[in-house]
Amino acid sequence: MSPTRLILYEDNGGLRASLGQFLAGAPGLVLVGAFESCAQAGADACRLLPDVVLMDIDMPGCSGIEGLRLVKAAAPATSVVILTVFDDSERVFDAICAGADGYLLKKTPPARLLEAIAEVRAGGAPLTPAVARQVLRLFPRPGAPAHPPRPASDLSPRELEILGLLVEGYSYKMLADKCSISLDTVRSHIKKIYEKLHVRSATAAVSRALRDGLA
Repeated sequence: MSPTRLILYEDNGGLRASLGQFLAGAPGLVLVGAFESCAQAGADACRLLPDVVLMDIDMPGCSGIEGLRLVKAAAPATSVVILTVFDDSERVFDAICAGADGYLLKKTPPARLLEAIAEVRAGGAPLTPAVARQVLRLFPRPGAPAHPPRPASDLSPRELEILGLLVEGYSYKMLADKCSISLDTVRSHIKKIYEKLHVRSATAAVSRALRDGLA
């Protein structure tokens, strides 16, 4: 896979400089832009062609949610990961509805941040454990679900185990280490989980698992 082109939006100058320096020095990453405002995020995406965007939420003038929408409108294939201090349900819900591909807190360890960037580039949807739990509040179990829960027997014991770890916020690499399997095997299991739950992303799989009591 070619190096991951990355844009960072962060209005805190000190954090933007330190995080930008860390990302620019990480193997396999190319930091093509670091900006204090996301007002021109759509134009930036068209001009700089990022694979992944790290987006703060609470920025003056143009919020990160609006910046996320600008990126998705201009470059739908670009993955946008929210990186913020906020883990409340309202912001998580707004970000997911706007098309966020992942949602991480700023206290995420640097090594996990790099894993998350690789994960979203590979088609995953990284969530910190605290945010994964917020999904439960976004999709409360109704008395009569619009989509009846599929029998647990549809998922193998290993698939149920992996789904439960996804709910807890495990990355693909963490899943491989926890289950003593290869990354390719993790991806194979997750593909089958998506097919059986009729979902297309880790975020949707987590919400389905919590709503239907599968994890």
